[in-house]
Amino acid sequence: MEDSVLCNWTNFRALLAIIQWWGFNVTVIIMNKWIFQNLDFKFPLSVSCIHFICSSIGAYLVIKVFKTKPLIPVEPEDRWKRILPMSFVFCMNIMLGNLSLRFIPVSFMQTIKSFTPATTVVLQWLVWRKYFDWRIWASLVPIVGGILLTSMTELNFNMFGFCAALFGCLATSTKTILAESLLHGYKFDSINTVYYMAPFATMILGGPALFFEGAGVINWLQTHESLYSALVIIFGSGLMAFCLNFSIFYVIHSTTAVTFNVAGNLKVAFAVLVSWLIFRNPISGLNAAGCAVTLIGCTFYGYVRHMLSQQPPGTPRTPKTPRSRLELIPLVGDKLDDKV
Repeated sequence: MEDSVLCNWTNFRALLAIIQWWGFNVTVIIMNKWIFQNLDFKFPLSVSCIHFICSSIGAYLVIKVFKTKPLIPVEPEDRWKRILPMSFVFCMNIMLGNLSLRFIPVSFMQTIKSFTPATTVVLQWLVWRKYFDWRIWASLVPIVGGILLTSMTELNFNMFGFCAALFGCLATSTKTILAESLLHGYKFDSINTVYYMAPFATMILGGPALFFEGAGVINWLQTHESLYSALVIIFGSGLMAFCLNFSIFYVIHSTTAVTFNVAGNLKVAFAVLVSWLIFRNPISGLNAAGCAVTLIGCTFYGYVRHMLSQQPPGTPRTPKTPRSRLELIPLVGDKLDDKV
């Protein structure tokens, strides 16, 4: 009886974790799109900077004030040699995601983000000459095909937004690959990641945001009619962005990698549905089919990764023995990367 109750509580906690992760993630995406489209605050660099500031403050409160999470100590030298380069890629990842939302619908942006597994595999193959089982390459076919179909049938296609989202996938993949070497020895969770990287990302992005968007932001502050409510929404998105990181920590410790992978793909479908209900951006039948094929491909990719990881060494048709530590770098993080 006790085992049954414990199992039910574990399943309930996992379901609750997934629901709150979905909620925060979709809320951040929808709020950002609302800021760009309905509040006419067309400054993605500034929005990203606000997110980093709010996340820095939130992580400091969680670790230093409320002590909800223990601080993972980092050597001062490593902060500049390891954390700073990672923060730059971390910054590019978030900035490009917000930049793409400025120009393309949420549904299209979320579908392109699903391209990340493919860019990760290709980068590791080209740069590090990492070997992959043929089933990994086969699992990428529906992902690439779905992206192509979605792009060709997108009614609100914008080349700049498309490129921003695509380079955002590359930034995510680069961050995943570099994390193994740059952060080797540091077992960061999502909150400690934000604690160390968000302040650096704020410094990196602050100058460009001020230079390129400063005058526009000042003009917006002077001319916007409902300034107070608009600022509440803008800074509220920063608060939700930090809550998203905290929810990732919770869901990682409440689910398995396979459950997380499937839930992540369903989250994309949920985000697409919610964004369509709110913004009513037109989606053709072929466009929806392309999105579905991409998500199925991502799920298949996660399944193949899991099956290969479960095979004991020496099993036929598994990847060969790594020649170096670089070949041990994961294809993509065991958990999906949704940090702000």
